[in-house]
Amino acid sequence: MAASIRAATESETFDFAGSNKSTVITTIQSAFTEPLPLTDMIRITFITGAGKLGRSRYDENCHKNVTSTLRDLGYVEDRGASCVVECAGSFKSQHDTGKNLKTIVVFPKIFDESAIGNLNVDGDVPEMNSPPLIEKSSPKHMIAMSSMQVFTRMIASKCPSWSQKKVCAKNIGEVKNILEELEKKLLAGIPFNDIEQEFYDDVSIDSLSQKEQLVRTEMQKQVEEGRITALEKSKLLNQVQEKIDALQKGIAEAKQDSKPKKVEKLTLQMEKANERKKKISAITGINTYPLKNEREIGKLRKEMQPLLRLERETKGRLLSLKETTVMSRKDEIEEEIRILEEQSRGWFEEDDEFQVRVEVSRAASKTSVAKQKVSAKKNPGQQYSTVKSGKKAVANWVVPTTRNTRTVKATNRKSAQSNNVFSAMMMDSDSD
Repeated sequence: MAASIRAATESETFDFAGSNKSTVITTIQSAFTEPLPLTDMIRITFITGAGKLGRSRYDENCHKNVTSTLRDLGYVEDRGASCVVECAGSFKSQHDTGKNLKTIVVFPKIFDESAIGNLNVDGDVPEMNSPPLIEKSSPKHMIAMSSMQVFTRMIASKCPSWSQKKVCAKNIGEVKNILEELEKKLLAGIPFNDIEQEFYDDVSIDSLSQKEQLVRTEMQKQVEEGRITALEKSKLLNQVQEKIDALQKGIAEAKQDSKPKKVEKLTLQMEKANERKKKISAITGINTYPLKNEREIGKLRKEMQPLLRLERETKGRLLSLKETTVMSRKDEIEEEIRILEEQSRGWFEEDDEFQVRVEVSRAASKTSVAKQKVSAKKNPGQQYSTVKSGKKAVANWVVPTTRNTRTVKATNRKSAQSNNVFSAMMMDSDSD
């Protein structure tokens, strides 16, 4: 399959039915590690899942294995990507509701073979074909190029966890190293190429240092407020313990060498480390971090409930035209929820960690619905007919007066009929 992909000259579709995890990963790596020798963009579509009838033919993690492998190769997910050269190195997930298939569309990185012949006198490849110092549109590229104001907002939405912020700080350090290497090159009198010059002009050490300080401050604040998971707490405790062990060894060596000042200094550091360990141990922590789009997802799940009830009630019989029209919205909502969930993924979040957050979100939604059902059974609400008066809805209570019984009964029957008509109107309303 990998050979067929690399030999493709026009858009093609490949099916991963019957492929295990190892086969999927190897195929993606073999096909896309190097750019495809093309002059025009093509679309490579992978079928990674199907509906109930064909679900067993696909590995349950096939979709995730494809996307994670593509990300490792530097590909970026872009929901708006299309078959143009500008979208090279991107992919997007789709759900073919007509065929009931799950697919991933890849727009591969391409290498124009005609550029090979466009060589200068010395036989070097033109400077315009030099690879970028940082992959464009990657998290590292956005970190380097963003303003401080934009970076602050990105950290809040793209790196919600302490672990992700830690990886972000590491990436900032790597960008600083690139910039420092360029400065050494400049001091040595070696001229920059166009790409290096552009990078050196756009990025500054001071800006990167400010961003790094911001991330570390947010990490410390997150720990102090107890907004870390049990796994992150365990990592922090291990780090502190390693530091304590190293300090104990250093104090013992300093005592043997008769260095009282060093002993005093290390002892002070030991006290601070023990205090930090005590504080971290006292943190209760959180179960997981909420999804960025949790509110929008919650609204869609609420909209889904009446459709699920309708699906259960109509199971085993043919749907009416109106019911079919209403149920078509169900697939749209499911796709919107899936997209919002994927957009909630952090910059440096592993697939397993992200899947845990998604499952917690789904479980919380099910629990909320279950509680609402129990509450509705225990406290059935009374329904009253209402009459709008100005801007407020006023309850239309029927209060017995000095009228005879026959008049009261007639009034009650009329009110009941009004309620039935109102209820029928509401049942037929699209806003129910």
